[in-house]
Amino acid sequence: MSDSGNRPGHIRLTSHPGAGAPVRFPVTWGAVDPAIRGPVVGTVTRPGDRNTIGSHGGSYSLYRALAVSSGALNPIQRPDLTNTAPVVDFGPHPQWADAKAIVSLDPFGHRVAADFADLLAEGVDIRPTIAVTRARLTVVELQQAIRDQRLKVDGDIVREHGDISVIKAAVDPVWYLPGIAERFGVSEERLRRTLFEQTGGMYPELVTRPDLSLFLPPIGGQTLYIFGDPAAIADPRRRLTCRVHDECNGSDVFGSDICTCRPYLVHGIEECVKEAQAGGAGLVVYNRKEGRALGEVTKFLVYNARKRQEGGDTAAKYFERTECVAGVQDARFQQLMPDVLHWLGITRIDRFVSMSDMKYDAITGSGIEIGERVPIPADLIPIDAMVEMEAKKAAGYFTPEAPPRAEDLRATRGRPIEEY
Repeated sequence: MSDSGNRPGHIRLTSHPGAGAPVRFPVTWGAVDPAIRGPVVGTVTRPGDRNTIGSHGGSYSLYRALAVSSGALNPIQRPDLTNTAPVVDFGPHPQWADAKAIVSLDPFGHRVAADFADLLAEGVDIRPTIAVTRARLTVVELQQAIRDQRLKVDGDIVREHGDISVIKAAVDPVWYLPGIAERFGVSEERLRRTLFEQTGGMYPELVTRPDLSLFLPPIGGQTLYIFGDPAAIADPRRRLTCRVHDECNGSDVFGSDICTCRPYLVHGIEECVKEAQAGGAGLVVYNRKEGRALGEVTKFLVYNARKRQEGGDTAAKYFERTECVAGVQDARFQQLMPDVLHWLGITRIDRFVSMSDMKYDAITGSGIEIGERVPIPADLIPIDAMVEMEAKKAAGYFTPEAPPRAEDLRATRGRPIEEY
């Protein structure tokens, strides 16, 4: 078979490294000099250049395949990186030189066009995995905060019509497999085999190419929203407010009231804006981990099970329904989350807008100090979301109050499904 414009004919299956040539672009993870560290090359058109498992774009690589199959995209097309440079050039920071501090993203992912210009000119297909740009946010709740005089228009961060100026960065995952294995306390061999099996054998190089230590996983990445002076983020002399938020499409986008996700996200943005206006910086990290990384289908199944169970939707059985459907209460496993904070050079977060013990433990366990923990104000919690909130407090979420008692959990109920 062959595709017009693509390399001809046969399909080459992956094999053990002894059967092929040495990796053309070896990677020394943790090297600060990009020339020594080496580029991440996930090209699918020049196999001899590849030094990673998987391909760029994560799950979107499948849409790229559809575009190629339908004839809408030339398979050998490469991005023109003219004028795509970051609006802010982060780093390098000391954490970049620690091969254990950052294992799930490429610290040089935003600097490809500059750091590897010679290889790009030679025709090597190297693609950025991080992009940094500027934007404005228009959030109705923040405009109400301006009317309520909780936020002020300063003409710089908060503009005249109530929109918010931000720097935002998109980060695609790049996994350094030895570091990922160590982070989760398993052998690299076991990690590779499990990844291979649980993706239905999609990436045979995981088990046939132990010489390839990088993996571009087919998962969503992260988006960072930076408020105020980006130089303040890594400056321990200036204050930083941060919210780490895991995706919730139903609440974040559509305003579903079964959880606290959107109100807590908006509250975090408001606190970040206030910090930036006071001379510090604000940071929101938005992770693509829908439904506790179990997916939205599982999430909605759990909603049905919660609302239909005997005795109704109670805080006492909140986590039980998830485990019955998914087999696990939570698959987000925050071990990899702090990496992006280390990429930014963060050593201290003065105000952490989160009640999650998992996030707090992961961040502080990675060596980043946290000052104050900021819970969601009680008046922002939707009535139906009290089930979630009380259950999480009982499970160890931070609360300045005493955690709920067993009888309180049984008494905290959500509306039945017929009343939606």
